[in-house]
Amino acid sequence: MAAMKARARRRSGAHASQVRGERPVACAVLTVSDTRRGAQDLSGALAERLLQKAGHRVVARAWSPDAAPALRRVAGALLRRRDLDALIVTGGTGVAPRDVTPEAFEPLWDRRLPGFGELFRVFSVREVGAAAWMSRAEAGIVRGRLVVLLPGSRSAVRLALERVLLPELHHVIRTLGRIQTP
Repeated sequence: MAAMKARARRRSGAHASQVRGERPVACAVLTVSDTRRGAQDLSGALAERLLQKAGHRVVARAWSPDAAPALRRVAGALLRRRDLDALIVTGGTGVAPRDVTPEAFEPLWDRRLPGFGELFRVFSVREVGAAAWMSRAEAGIVRGRLVVLLPGSRSAVRLALERVLLPELHHVIRTLGRIQTP
């Protein structure tokens, strides 16, 4: 019975920290865009709301232009924060010439988590059809922290957080040793 309830909570989007009473995951949201910043950053704002609704803390919001060196600088500064568990990056994962987020993170990865992008694309095909294969969403570990690269559209951010990231966020952060099991 307990296992069935846990599965139902995961399907409904309930997060593990809400269930176990563990500390929230400390997240940063980084938006990659030449044009969307501040009030125009609807995807970053959505990511922040969804993370907070799931019981997590957003300890920083940041923006970077679509340029690999600038993106690495901003991401590096966020990843140096001792209180940061996860970095959620929105934008720059498509196929347009200015979409360089995966290339910017290429030299930073300690370990990749290919299942994230694979699962995101499986869910995406139900919403956008065959265009899902053009997404270069991915996740990995950088400096002992989870880093997730998402498309910049609000629907993609919602899908990725609700269906892929939030159900397992606390688990992966605990597995990385950033949160101790009570």
